[in-house]
Amino acid sequence: MTLNTWNWQQPEWPHFTYDVEALALLERNFARKSGVLTGSVKHISGEEREHFTVQLMGSEALKTSEIEGEILDRDSIQSSIRKHLGLDTSVRRATPSEAGIAEMLVDLYRTFAASLNQQQTFEWHSMVCSGRRDLAVIGGYRTNEDDDPMQVVSNRQDIERPKVHFEAPTSGALNNEMTAFFDWFNWTGPEQKNGLLPLARAGIAHFYFLCIHPFEDGNGRIARAISEKALSQDVGEAALISLSNVIEGNKRDYYRMLELHNRTLDLTEFLIYFANVVLQAQANSQKLVEFLIEKAKFYKRHDKDLNDRQKKVISRLFDAGPEGFEGGLSAKNYRTIAKTPSATATRDLQDLVRKNILVSTGALKSTRYWFELNQGNTKD
Repeated sequence: MTLNTWNWQQPEWPHFTYDVEALALLERNFARKSGVLTGSVKHISGEEREHFTVQLMGSEALKTSEIEGEILDRDSIQSSIRKHLGLDTSVRRATPSEAGIAEMLVDLYRTFAASLNQQQTFEWHSMVCSGRRDLAVIGGYRTNEDDDPMQVVSNRQDIERPKVHFEAPTSGALNNEMTAFFDWFNWTGPEQKNGLLPLARAGIAHFYFLCIHPFEDGNGRIARAISEKALSQDVGEAALISLSNVIEGNKRDYYRMLELHNRTLDLTEFLIYFANVVLQAQANSQKLVEFLIEKAKFYKRHDKDLNDRQKKVISRLFDAGPEGFEGGLSAKNYRTIAKTPSATATRDLQDLVRKNILVSTGALKSTRYWFELNQGNTKD
């Protein structure tokens, strides 16, 4: 191997290698936790299961776009997801970007078991880049008249010294490269896809696709969708995890790990990183399921204990998810949500504390209120 060549220029391309033993425990943890998550989901009602699905897909849509510097509206995305799933008749207005990423994730959810092919990736690209006017090709591979490699660069403002992080294959090579990629992804070995265990297959698929970089833009969002497709195929059902939610939390690590492997076909370190991303995403989904189970128990215990104002505020707290309101619920929040005067808000909040539904921290204007649920995952 020549150190100054990109991985796709090396004779062994695209035969990636990794230390199987280094991933063995992570693969076992993934298999075990997949079973636990599947069993837990069965314990939530149909309506809450829909909420769980929409919330996770919405989080993935929001964060996979945020990784690429695109800030979207959570409510609009979730409304679009519900529309595409046929769950809602009241549709919130969404931008082309919000509607497009929602449509792609619903398509992923519905077609995860199908083979991956050029048509699907073209359709995904059209969805992800919906409304764009700055791209030469939407719904097709990138083109370049000079057929030079595509450069992934930063520091573009310095024309003399831009930093080149990676060069992808030329546009003339894309048909052959992508045909080989689809063949690799879809081949079923004697035991697992490609003879690979789930985390290795999903991680290699992610990295392999990004190395080819077949589109002018949108490659990262599609690569993350492909990883979730791979995981879903190996689990046998939609994985319902948000990889992007974990990745976005520390984007520097993500880009550092990609850049670290641009000139090597040994993906051991990248796959260890990626496996831990998947396991954290699994843990987040498990936490949300447990939260929804506690929500059902809460209403069974307390529904008759609440007045209409309290029900409205409690509902908003549950809508905020396991982490609750950022910084906790304040009396001002309560007044705004319940549309009630200060004195009434204070009595309602004190009543909720007496009933052990909320706990308070701080004092005076700094007082904040938190859920007191059994699993304690909404309280700091």
